[in-house]
Amino acid sequence: MLHSVKALDGFAIAATDGQLGKVKDIYFDDLKWTIRYLEVDTGRWLTGRRVLISPISVASIDWPRATINVRLTRQQVNDSPGIDTAKPVSLQHETALSNYYGYPYYWSGPYLWGYTVFPSLADQALLEELEREAARETMEKDNTPDEDPHLRSKDEVVGYRIEATDDTVGHVEDFLFDEKDWSILLMVVDTREWWPGKHVLISPRRIRQVSWEDKSVVVDVTRKQIESSPEYDGKHPPGREDYEEVYRPYQRPVPPAAATADRKSGGAP
Repeated sequence: MLHSVKALDGFAIAATDGQLGKVKDIYFDDLKWTIRYLEVDTGRWLTGRRVLISPISVASIDWPRATINVRLTRQQVNDSPGIDTAKPVSLQHETALSNYYGYPYYWSGPYLWGYTVFPSLADQALLEELEREAARETMEKDNTPDEDPHLRSKDEVVGYRIEATDDTVGHVEDFLFDEKDWSILLMVVDTREWWPGKHVLISPRRIRQVSWEDKSVVVDVTRKQIESSPEYDGKHPPGREDYEEVYRPYQRPVPPAAATADRKSGGAP
């Protein structure tokens, strides 16, 4: 079953030795469409400080109890690099965060999480060799003022209007992700502006451009095709195996070879 990204808002973060705080926001990248960080408001514990926690730290999600259990101690989080939530998260900050926790760089390899398919630690000797080279490339890129980090806040993107090839068709309502690899597989579109009460699903593969200046998401489908898209029922969310259904109304099915390659690489749709 796929899960709502918005549903994570307010989830408690439980460290191995106590509570850390609550989820305030979610950061994802718009290249591989994967959740990269949970922004956690630590409340009074760290005098309102907010920190970023990677899914690599997540041990489990207790959905009934609205709790995310992480493999971290309170002291580890206390000593972690801070974040200025008023500014975009830079690649330099991500590098510092990864170095602090000893995590692989998700942007340095061919798979969804760098050199691993799922958010986990890989062979340390291999990582050290690969990441030395990646670190040099990272610092060079980060020194470019106009470099786009492709890391986006869920709170920022939800509400962006959806621009089809021939009309405006609504706005971004939510995203659905796979808990196993944290990939975003589907986007929920609210079409109430022209289709009262209707929520439909679109794959991120259909997104041609995200305009942060215009607060819009441009998709390569028509309004009529969106009308034929599968409807989203929050009480009965789709499973990962169901997301290919989104392609059927467009008569542009994903070739079997491409779908197999995506599954092997951990790529998002």
